[in-house]
Amino acid sequence: MGTELVINATSHETRIALIENGTIAELYIERTREKGIVGNIYKGRVIRVLPGMQAAFVDIGLEKAAFLYVADVFDALEEYESLLYDGKKEHEPNGEQQPASHPDFKPLHPIEELLQEGQELLVQISKEPIGTKGARITSHISLPGRHLVYMPTVDHVGISRRIEDEAERERLREAVERLKQPGSGYIVRTVSEGKSEEDLLSDMQYLSTLWGEIAKRKEKASVPSLIHSDLDVIQKVVRDIVTEQVDKIIVDSKPDHDRIVQFITTFMPKMKYSIELYDEEEPIFDHFGLEVEISRALGRKVWLKSGGYIIIEQTEALTAIDVNTGRFVGKHNLEDTILKTNLEAVKEIAYQLRLRNIGGIIIIDFIDMEKEVNREKVFGALDEALKSDKSKTNILKISELGLVEMTRKRVRESIGRMMCEPCPYCEGRGYIKSKTTVCHEIFRELRREMLDIRGTKAMVSVHPQVADLLYDEERRGLEELEKKFKKRITVRAKPGFHQEQFEILIN
Repeated sequence: MGTELVINATSHETRIALIENGTIAELYIERTREKGIVGNIYKGRVIRVLPGMQAAFVDIGLEKAAFLYVADVFDALEEYESLLYDGKKEHEPNGEQQPASHPDFKPLHPIEELLQEGQELLVQISKEPIGTKGARITSHISLPGRHLVYMPTVDHVGISRRIEDEAERERLREAVERLKQPGSGYIVRTVSEGKSEEDLLSDMQYLSTLWGEIAKRKEKASVPSLIHSDLDVIQKVVRDIVTEQVDKIIVDSKPDHDRIVQFITTFMPKMKYSIELYDEEEPIFDHFGLEVEISRALGRKVWLKSGGYIIIEQTEALTAIDVNTGRFVGKHNLEDTILKTNLEAVKEIAYQLRLRNIGGIIIIDFIDMEKEVNREKVFGALDEALKSDKSKTNILKISELGLVEMTRKRVRESIGRMMCEPCPYCEGRGYIKSKTTVCHEIFRELRREMLDIRGTKAMVSVHPQVADLLYDEERRGLEELEKKFKKRITVRAKPGFHQEQFEILIN
């Protein structure tokens, strides 16, 4: 089976699934109310400069002021070029730039010499607002096209590191250097491999025209205001993912079907593609069996075919993945069972990282292996499995404790963070107090209340399951309190109560 894009478009949400060999490999979701702003260009005004943080806050018209670090405003061209594409800075396929604030970077000029309060400037969103933090912005604009990324403020040519053939890299570099306008910069994207100069020139002309329109709007626009909005999720995915390897695009919306056809005809005229309009009554994601996979991608536990399983826990700072043998008992010996479980887990982990779009620091706790050769096998299998991942990953060798430390480039929000919210019952802890613990808390609170308040009766209102426990296994605790304080205690079940909630009324 080949590679397909399945698009489910509605008025409130757009979902795009990349299917490889019959299995969903990547999922993109964009909700109308929460449309992403990465790549958008704004005309803003500096409202505060913070020398102590070497950063500034810029009003761009959003709810919270945007954050601009000194590394994204320095004006020395050599500094920008040195960080742009020599391994310390990379441009991702969706056009999002990683901040230039590399640990080794030392700006030549402090931010107070570069910016003043009230100054107007053109900036681009490089990172979405998260929680209480405002958006991260950069003053170095980049405009992604099909084959190239245009950087109008920098004279530089970079080549995607995924193009490994040195002769091809040199050919592309020479072509771009020859075709580009003086003073402008480009990054050659992976999809440019094998493309003609005509294809590159077409992209340059389109991006140059787009930049001219942005420059004109900037001159007329008030402050703060949106100058340029990036493509929606369908256009981005078609632009960045649809290659000769994608056999078919299936979409369930006629307007979006027509838009995709027009987009490909305009920007990829040489592309051979097959696009189908899905008009069956059964929902498109149900038809392709994708809803089950999406639900599975939200689960904490993922079962392996052998009977083992992995546990995926996302925290604020990192993601921990634990590998367990589960029901798998093997056929030969313990070391062989452990090796097979770890190797099977490797494939599932690589798949889940890509499907769930988990980024940042990731710690994988493989089952301990005694033999060094087995540890090398598992590490090699993990390294190989991650090669198909478009997001950049860095992996450290398996430690003696069986841990693998790795990082994965965070391109967009993970599926779990986008589709879920912290549990209001456990407040995101992932667990609540047991019924027995709640009973014992009630006993302690009754002791306090009965000492301080006069009365002959006490009414305890609790969750029904806690009430059952108080009447059954914990009944002795109530009887001891009644005898000690000479007061009658009545338990009342309240179905609407949280398991940890209780009320005590003494009269």
